[in-house]
Amino acid sequence: MSLKFTGVRRKTEFSPNHVENDLLIINRTAENLESMGAKVTMVDEAALSPDTVTENLIFSMAQGPIGTKALHAIVTARECFVINSPSSVCQCYRTNMVSRLPAAGVPFPRSIVIETGDRTTAAAASRMGGKLWVKRGDVHAVHREDVVQVADSSEAMMIVREFAKRGIEQAILQEHLDGDTVKFYAVRESSFFHWYYLNGVYHTPFDQTALIDLAAQSAEALGLWIFGGDAIIRKDGSIAIIDINDWPSFAPVRDEASRQIAQLIYRKAQEYCYARDCKQEVSSQD
Repeated sequence: MSLKFTGVRRKTEFSPNHVENDLLIINRTAENLESMGAKVTMVDEAALSPDTVTENLIFSMAQGPIGTKALHAIVTARECFVINSPSSVCQCYRTNMVSRLPAAGVPFPRSIVIETGDRTTAAAASRMGGKLWVKRGDVHAVHREDVVQVADSSEAMMIVREFAKRGIEQAILQEHLDGDTVKFYAVRESSFFHWYYLNGVYHTPFDQTALIDLAAQSAEALGLWIFGGDAIIRKDGSIAIIDINDWPSFAPVRDEASRQIAQLIYRKAQEYCYARDCKQEVSSQD
């Protein structure tokens, strides 16, 4: 059986500083799928519609609200297979992630969701105290100004007001955790895991297996298969996840990552087709 896929390229607006890298990883994934015998048709996130998504097997880097909503409508109407699913992408929006990860037992910075146009948010900011991060609440950073570190609550409110002027309705106030920042890339149901220091200030020794486990726990809580993220290694060696990204660029390890991603997609699509065919066979016998 030859598997036929539609691949969805991410809209460049949602690939700040990574337009080429995001394009390269999904194209390389498509090439690997084709080398496995699959047929692949590519479509841009901005062009998603029932007419452009021609297959029921989909791998997608769509991330924007409009594209994600369009893909969700397609896969719901046709009961399609898709990795990463639109629902898992939505769970990565910060307004959702800051509650889902702690609920799943993942160590995560203290965070609150605020309405940028609500004047009472100043009180919430003052209660946080100390250094803070102010982050847009929906998609991951589109501009450099979407994630800002501030010294105190008054500076935080200046950024929140700027968010409101830019039409960003919700923001996250998040406590600052001191330590080494590490970035990681991973693919579920594989041994693939790569990490490196984003800013290694202290180079505190830590349990790498614990990092792998926390990353997997986070991905499972959000429903992701292809993912990456950032973590803080604190001075006592403990680990906190501070961000999870749906299908990042995997730029430092693109070749190996694209092979592992393609193998995952192909295998899960086979399982989906087998289960669907078995279900249809049972229905016809009834």
